[in-house]
Amino acid sequence: MTAAVQPAPTATSPHRDVWLAMRRGFRCRCPKCGEGKLYTSYLKVVDRCPVCGEELHHHRADDAPPYFTIFIVGHFVVAALLAFDELWPDAPLWLHAVLWTSFIVLASLWLLPLIKGALIGYQWALRMHGFDERQE
Repeated sequence: MTAAVQPAPTATSPHRDVWLAMRRGFRCRCPKCGEGKLYTSYLKVVDRCPVCGEELHHHRADDAPPYFTIFIVGHFVVAALLAFDELWPDAPLWLHAVLWTSFIVLASLWLLPLIKGALIGYQWALRMHGFDERQE
């Protein structure tokens, strides 16, 4: 398995801070300026940042955000379920069904756009999928 080699920054393409771009994306903001909104609706990414004009339509988030969301929410649900079972071992099944289904749905809907934004920030910082201005 070979790692993809990223082009070295040049005078026309300065270094992009990966963690800063991911934090900005996690806040659902433009990874370049941190000011413009990243989404026009729930998961629809803007074509271009309304503040700095950075083109964002290049992103290729695809299946990664749902995968990471399921991974994170699943770990919290299992930990919470085990703790809940210790506190109330004979809880009725209907309570488990309502509690955990609600938690999973709400946590997933809340976390999905945040993770997608962080992934878009990551792609932008590493100049992946057309975010490299030298390829134009």
